[in-house]
Amino acid sequence: MDAKVIYVVSDSTAETAERVTRATLLQFPDEKVRLKIERRVRDRRALSAILQQAAEAQAMVVFTLVRPELRDHFNEEATRLDVPHVDVIGSLLIQIARHLEAAPVNIPSAELPLSAEYFRRVEAIEFAVKSDDGKEPRNLHKADLVLCGVSRTSKTPLSTYLAGRGLKVANVPLVLGVEPPRELLELPGFRVIGLTIDVDQLLDIRKHRLQQLGMPPDANYGLRDHVRSEIEYAHTIFRDHPEWMVVDVTNCAIEETATIILETLSEIDQLRGLTIPPPKQR
Repeated sequence: MDAKVIYVVSDSTAETAERVTRATLLQFPDEKVRLKIERRVRDRRALSAILQQAAEAQAMVVFTLVRPELRDHFNEEATRLDVPHVDVIGSLLIQIARHLEAAPVNIPSAELPLSAEYFRRVEAIEFAVKSDDGKEPRNLHKADLVLCGVSRTSKTPLSTYLAGRGLKVANVPLVLGVEPPRELLELPGFRVIGLTIDVDQLLDIRKHRLQQLGMPPDANYGLRDHVRSEIEYAHTIFRDHPEWMVVDVTNCAIEETATIILETLSEIDQLRGLTIPPPKQR
């Protein structure tokens, strides 16, 4: 079955519309969908061209357009071409304006002055990339959070997602028979998150990964006994460090796992008199 197409259109970075769309698509795991992202679209001609393409592809369009004249033109053209479309921010913008009894500035976020929050998020994302998969263990003490778990427990995408929230996140793989880095074990327990997963689900994920890489399915990486041993080894480490939070990511989307972590940390930090997120500036 051919993948259906959804256009994501924005006069800014498209980050909001893309995140909302991807989060919604998690509810349709068996459907093939291809996203086409159109960023910084700021004139009527470009909007009309995109809508024409969407009509020809029998696609739907999710959009965030801040400027009222562009939003009105988009709605008119989409209706004329019979393209299904969803305005992610327009109706919310109108309702908030009514509630506040104030007029919005109607400036795309990409044109607004860059804030300290923006630079904090950029710094956090750069840190997550540099600290991925156990790289630079000497920098673990600089992390707000450190994720650890066996291979394919969503450490990297979860690190990236949390970095988008402004947290400096590192991740460390737990490898059967290999001692975790000393720097990990020396961290305060509240900063370490252990990730675990059901054996059968991890086995399926790894077999799919081996297939993608063109590797034989009978490699240790995808054998049940080996996978079970890896998870048991990780749990041994977790039991040795009861102060670590352990999260089961079985059947959990990245957003769900992140919410569990952030909510739990919020409760812990209230007891400790801290606030996270956001982390303290360094």
